[in-house]
Amino acid sequence: MTEISVPHSIPRWLRRAADPNTDSTDTLSLARAVRRAMTISTTPRQAAVLVLFSGSPEADPETPGGLPANADVLLTQRASTMRQHRGQVAFPGGAVDPGDSGPIDTALREACEETGLAREGVEPFAVLPKLFVPPSRFDVTPVVAYWHTPRAVHVVNHIETERVVRVPLADLLDPANRFMVRGSLGYQSPAFQVDGMLVWGLTGGILAGICKAAGWERDWDHSDVRDLESALAAVGMTL
Repeated sequence: MTEISVPHSIPRWLRRAADPNTDSTDTLSLARAVRRAMTISTTPRQAAVLVLFSGSPEADPETPGGLPANADVLLTQRASTMRQHRGQVAFPGGAVDPGDSGPIDTALREACEETGLAREGVEPFAVLPKLFVPPSRFDVTPVVAYWHTPRAVHVVNHIETERVVRVPLADLLDPANRFMVRGSLGYQSPAFQVDGMLVWGLTGGILAGICKAAGWERDWDHSDVRDLESALAAVGMTL
């Protein structure tokens, strides 16, 4: 993993999100294996996403990893009318523009364009390995950041985005909201059912890896494997 030196301004409860073990989950390893296989005869396009956490600077000694009760993560839900990944929950982000100085700049620019996010108060501190997304043939670089001064966010373009939401990590990590999903081709992904959404695929894998590396994870039933289409239907979503 490529790391930015984690500054002292990042809360202690969040610093382990930059741990090298973040990229060791089965889901992310599988994604990289798929990338290697798929890019033998094609060059992937480049993209970046912003994995933006907020919460009190002080750790809670009573919770796993010191996670504060008000910690959350910023997610978006793509419009159901989109041609690719319609209705899917994702981190804000998108394709690299020629004028971008790197993945951090791409992730921040796209987040601002999608959610109205102000860059002030957002401090990136880790850049995770690229992950290949086969349907869109993008190499996606996750950029992890801390939101020192959270401000209101909203859907900027309703044609592309249906929802912008700050999801409490306490809800996301509730064992009752966690399971695995299996697609028609046998691909399995960690999943989170929260706030009327199913978080799965690349987004679910990145979140699961970070939460594990940071020590926030609570025991949950890894043997609970559900059909992807059925899990989506349960929250009113489709592939």
